[in-house]
Amino acid sequence: MAHDAERRAFLDANTHTALVSADLPLRANLAVLENIAVVPQYRDNLNYLDAMDLAWNLLLEAGHTDAAYKRDPALSHEERFVAKLLRVAVSRPEIILIDRPGLQLPDSLYPPLLDALLRRLENHLNECWIVDYRWNEPLYAPR
Repeated sequence: MAHDAERRAFLDANTHTALVSADLPLRANLAVLENIAVVPQYRDNLNYLDAMDLAWNLLLEAGHTDAAYKRDPALSHEERFVAKLLRVAVSRPEIILIDRPGLQLPDSLYPPLLDALLRRLENHLNECWIVDYRWNEPLYAPR
């Protein structure tokens, strides 16, 4: 995107997608595992234990089971980002939009981190688009 207005217009026009954004917080009263499991419980009427197993397996594949029982204030930026990504990925939407990953991962070398994470989760993702400013385009390898 060339500027913020273009980014906002794009997000507004793509409401049919699932969004991973700094503007969409985790539920602070739930641990990461519960933040992920609550989605299939309410969207798919999945029972608690099956939803927790599904969430655990996603955390395992992402390599972040150590964050499973942490709540939002205790999370690193990377753990928070992974929790948000898995929270939307658990329902297998057609398209996931990751809005400005650099904003969500300010203390990480985020392009390689994001690439490795998406590769580990490729069996659980349909399409994943990164929404960022045009000047950051060289940071992302085409997939």
